[in-house]
Amino acid sequence: MANNEQYGSWHADNELQPVQSGSNVINVGWNERLTSATLGAFLLSSGLNNLTKNPIKALAKTALGGWLLYRGTSGNCPFYSSIGKTKGVSRTDAVNIRTGLIVNKPKDEVYAFWRKLENLPLFMKHLSSVTEIDAKHSHWEAVIPGNIGKIKWNAEIVKEEPGYLIGWQSLPNSTINNAGKVIFHDALNGQGTELEVVIIYHPPAGDLGSGIAKLLNPVFEKIIRQDVLNFKEYIETKSNSKVSNSTNAPTEANPPV
Repeated sequence: MANNEQYGSWHADNELQPVQSGSNVINVGWNERLTSATLGAFLLSSGLNNLTKNPIKALAKTALGGWLLYRGTSGNCPFYSSIGKTKGVSRTDAVNIRTGLIVNKPKDEVYAFWRKLENLPLFMKHLSSVTEIDAKHSHWEAVIPGNIGKIKWNAEIVKEEPGYLIGWQSLPNSTINNAGKVIFHDALNGQGTELEVVIIYHPPAGDLGSGIAKLLNPVFEKIIRQDVLNFKEYIETKSNSKVSNSTNAPTEANPPV
């Protein structure tokens, strides 16, 4: 299976190291406070304005918005206090998915399907869209757990061995750091494919990402892990029907009789 790898300037195994400290202190920097207050005010306003239309989503936005607004205006982050952080920049935990699966489809077909990155949202429900800009660059949009918003970033293919390996990474200064790698092996006497999959999401260190990551990472990790496993069902069943429907569709050259 895949080994730990470093993509760009960040690493999947970053961990937040707790230290001892008191509570109710200013432990959020000014840039982080401004970001928290601005985003908090937006989410709070949006949530309150949509309470009657979509109560569950609106309440989630209101709760998160209120927490961020408090964080920004007071300069105190209760989560930071609970782990003893008083100042400085903390590293944040990554969502780090490493898994493998075997699908009952030939390797070349599986590779071709995955290499067209716009196919990923077909089985990865946490992705709302992936738009290929050119042969190496793409625009990604992911849904925040609870459907309270979206995260957007651009990525590039950083390593590719046709028919065997695809590796991608978000561009520098993205809202969220994302990287992934898929390796394809022949299986089932050439009738199937074994995949080694690594997908990593890492909020920017320090800043707003640290507190939110701790709240959302467990949910987000469960969703992504299930999305990867969904690929087997999709490639073996749903992709078949699409190909079949396309093959059987009448054309002008061969009109139905």
